Amino acid sequence: MSTILIADSGSTKAAWCLIRNGRKKTLSTQGISPYFMDRDQIVALLREELVPQMGRVHPDEIYYYGTGCAAKSNVQMIRKALRSVFPEASVTVDHDLMGAARALCGHEKGVACILGTGSNSCYYNGKRIVKNSPGLGFILGDEGSGAYMGKKVVQYFLYETFDTELRDRFMLQFNQTPEQILDSVYRQPLPNRYLAGFAGFLAENRGHYMVENIIEDSFHEFIFHHVYKYKESWSLPVHFIGSIAYHFQDVLAEVCAAYKLTLGQVMDHPLDGLVRYHLGK
Repeated sequence: MSTILIADSGSTKAAWCLIRNGRKKTLSTQGISPYFMDRDQIVALLREELVPQMGRVHPDEIYYYGTGCAAKSNVQMIRKALRSVFPEASVTVDHDLMGAARALCGHEKGVACILGTGSNSCYYNGKRIVKNSPGLGFILGDEGSGAYMGKKVVQYFLYETFDTELRDRFMLQFNQTPEQILDSVYRQPLPNRYLAGFAGFLAENRGHYMVENIIEDSFHEFIFHHVYKYKESWSLPVHFIGSIAYHFQDVLAEVCAAYKLTLGQVMDHPLDGLVRYHLGK
């Protein structure tokens, strides 16, 4: 029986499942973003963080799903990096949206959405992605994502929109000056990951009307600009995956109901669904 390694990588963290003789071992590393990392950096990360957790086990098949892998050049770079570390394995690289679709829908039709550090969506016909609403990244788009919500939190703080209670809580939790925040966003690496880190402030301050407004408005933006563009969403279930969707699914359910959408599965991460998909296949 083949030893299979399945990966789901966002820009913040990556989850891996090593399957050998029917036994599953879950591993974790930093996320791999081909937009912010080159081949050598990816190879170094795999050797330093992943390989030591695997012991002496070497995969025969690797199925990697990751952010940024819609671009062929990024797919090639990650495939080469994986083959450098695991030269005897067959390697399949696909983008995280396909991973989400397979984990959420399996072999059924549906609309699959990602709401994590970033956001994305598609109509999946049970075999392949047929339609994909264009994503514009965290600066121009990523509506409904952690980076989008985190950016709103930072805006409310810097514009002094927060009331005294929330402003004090923000300063106590993060202890950063406006100058430090702007430097992290405009001069430091991985600003999307940095901004997404502020989304946790919303989870910790649920019930405050400003917090609820940010969450609700973010989901409205995502559904209006993306999900509602698929006519299939009017008749098929709309599934969601990612930490933002999972932790704020009560608001997500209300917004979907407002748009008369059928809310399907809401998952924290796709790895378990991908394991079922590939073992079933």
